[in-house]
Amino acid sequence: MKKEIHPKYFAKATAVCGCGKKFLIGATQEKIEVEICSNCHPFYTGKEKVIDTAGKVEKFKARREKAKSTTKVSKREKLAKKAAAKKKPAKKTVKK
Repeated sequence: MKKEIHPKYFAKATAVCGCGKKFLIGATQEKIEVEICSNCHPFYTGKEKVIDTAGKVEKFKARREKAKSTTKVSKREKLAKKAAAKKKPAKKTVKK
């Protein structure tokens, strides 16, 4: 390895999770803060946990509910409505 070009390596760096768990790792930073670890990750715990930082989950659920509540109109019905609108006779004005 060339000298003076690599960052300093900390063999006992501290990593702190959002759940509060602390553990030692090897890293180039002395202290690392992480959002999720093996102690609270759903893959390892088997519990479903939704991490929502920007309200995306609520927006998705609202869109899904809106889609369920609206009635679906088939293409044939849409075309029939358009054709019926075109066939209506135009009102004629009578000059006196």
